[in-house]
Amino acid sequence: MVVANQKGGVGKTTTTVNLAASLALHGARVLVIDLDPQGNASTALGIDHHAEVPSIYDVLVESKPLSDVVQPVPDVEGLFCAPATIDLAGAEIELVSLVARESRLQRAIHAYEQPLDYILIDCPPSLGLLTVNALVAGAEVLIPIQCEYYALEGLGQLLRNVDLVRGHLNPTLHVSTILLTMYDGRTRLASQVAEEVRSHFGDEVLRTSIPRSVRISEAPSYGQTVLTYDPGSSGSLSYLEAAREIALRGVGIHYEAHPAHALSQNSQQSVSEGIQ
Repeated sequence: MVVANQKGGVGKTTTTVNLAASLALHGARVLVIDLDPQGNASTALGIDHHAEVPSIYDVLVESKPLSDVVQPVPDVEGLFCAPATIDLAGAEIELVSLVARESRLQRAIHAYEQPLDYILIDCPPSLGLLTVNALVAGAEVLIPIQCEYYALEGLGQLLRNVDLVRGHLNPTLHVSTILLTMYDGRTRLASQVAEEVRSHFGDEVLRTSIPRSVRISEAPSYGQTVLTYDPGSSGSLSYLEAAREIALRGVGIHYEAHPAHALSQNSQQSVSEGIQ
């Protein structure tokens, strides 16, 4: 699943790490690939990502095997992370001259032999070559949309890019999931935005929305997801419920030909039952 939205500050990284932790805490094996040069997903998962650490940059530019850079997340069994370092900031330029520049992440994932149930890719807030690599590698797109004015602004370009990638590079790609974030039930605006998004995208929108939460914002400063930082908070419970919806939908089961992408029916059932 590719977590993408070229708008910054909509909750892409927060959504990626907390959904991943929710799924892993209930029995799934989950890999988070941090494609954002800021490395915020790596920070939130407690993974070192200073310049000397082997990272997703080495995979994309130096063709290092993905297994050489993946690290287990300390607090959550079954959760793994391929970190981003600041080197990734230059990868957009370096990738331009490389052969098959759009499909380097896809090839790395296909060569990864450890069994996984879900792969979540955290994209940078842009539509450059890093995001294109994610879209070519992924089966589905999850778009976090904040419940604020301008929520749908610029989404048209992302959807056009998804269509372009599907037409030319990845015919299975589709937008499967929309998640409403930063929802404040006290404001009329949030309700209006939520209604507009649901009328526009229909069943792709998860029933669960993620509230504005101090705990969600605090957790990364402790190198944790909100699931381990404050399991009883409203933010934690909301991400658990969103993960349950995703598990019950069977989202992420499209690469059945390869063990890194295959989630067996039994495994899918156990994950969804565990989250229930």
